[in-house]
Amino acid sequence: MRKDDLYITVPTFFRCPISLDVMKSPVSLCTGVTYDRASIQRWLDGGNNTCPATMQILQNKDFIPNRTLQRLIEIWSDSVRRRACVESAETAVPTRDEIAAAIEKEERYDREILSKILRFARESDDNKEFLAGKDDFVRLLADLLSQVDFKTTSTAKLLVVQEAVKILSMIRIKISDRRRFSNLILNNGRDRLTAIIFLFKTGNVELKIECAGLLEFMAADAESKLLIAERDGLISELMKSISRDSDPSLIESTLSVLIAISSQKRVKLNLIREKLITDLTKLLSDPTTSSVSVTEKCLKLLETLASTKEGRSEICGGDGECLKTVVKKLMKVSTAATEHAVTVLWSVSYLFKEDKALEAVTSTNGVTKILLLLQSNCSPAVRRMLTDLLKVFKVNSRSCLSAYDTKTTHIMPF
Repeated sequence: MRKDDLYITVPTFFRCPISLDVMKSPVSLCTGVTYDRASIQRWLDGGNNTCPATMQILQNKDFIPNRTLQRLIEIWSDSVRRRACVESAETAVPTRDEIAAAIEKEERYDREILSKILRFARESDDNKEFLAGKDDFVRLLADLLSQVDFKTTSTAKLLVVQEAVKILSMIRIKISDRRRFSNLILNNGRDRLTAIIFLFKTGNVELKIECAGLLEFMAADAESKLLIAERDGLISELMKSISRDSDPSLIESTLSVLIAISSQKRVKLNLIREKLITDLTKLLSDPTTSSVSVTEKCLKLLETLASTKEGRSEICGGDGECLKTVVKKLMKVSTAATEHAVTVLWSVSYLFKEDKALEAVTSTNGVTKILLLLQSNCSPAVRRMLTDLLKVFKVNSRSCLSAYDTKTTHIMPF
């Protein structure tokens, strides 16, 4: 039985054998079988003289009220109603006035208050904007993150911190001053980042995604990016979350964090040492994880890492598997994926002229794909890089394109 979002399991012996509904007035026949009075009365009024369940001929048609069963049904029904009331109260979305009153009244928030605020935030973007505009409220939530000793704090206190992180993550898109928020978490004389990283390490998938969203949002400038990237244990934990057996949404969120924090050279070198390029190659090669968004983010990271000598060496290393995978993603993914892939090839092949890159591109029919891309509606920047690549491969693009034009019509890569 279902009432809105409340699912109720009805004990079998509370159901009438005829109607299959919960009995309102259970009565027993001489056969000992109990029915709802209205249902069995209709059966008998229809000219039947047997027990519907056993098909025995009835010696008499007298009803005996089953008081014990009726009392049990009443007790059960009362408990269901109470449960429905409690669950309704717990899931009801508070009004803006109720939330405003709660925010102004509370100097410290317990889990019940934060759960109500979280339901309110989930309801609409307007509600998120309302909460994000309450500077004192955002500051108090941030304060909760600094009041936790993870070695001694109780489970109840950790649950409060989890709710605070969820709210902050949910309303972050409506916080107008991103740098100010980043400073509140990272540079306010209190260690609030530890709580977010701890929850990213220990939380479930949903909580990890919320924490990742906060980390990405806080990476607002060079200083904040470095503070986050160089926090002990974070990079290795992020690497675990992009393994091929991770949740797809978590992989995507984690890649966004890595992109956000990887602008400085020493961070790039750390990511290279952590074998990020190997993991990105695996993600790009796996059809179960390489969605359009994940592919774009993987290629964006490879483009970033290709700006370092160590990154280019790793991309072209081994049997060139990474670069071969990039060539495969040149076409039929998205415009952004094509631009990132072309930039990676341009960096290693034209800008820095890695010999292994030339071999990998040639062996995967990369030159043909470059020619086809030149016939597409690519951006001027991509077209320039493609032309540069053809020079490296000593291909006369004009004559080759003329040959292709005689055999093909307009070719679109996407």
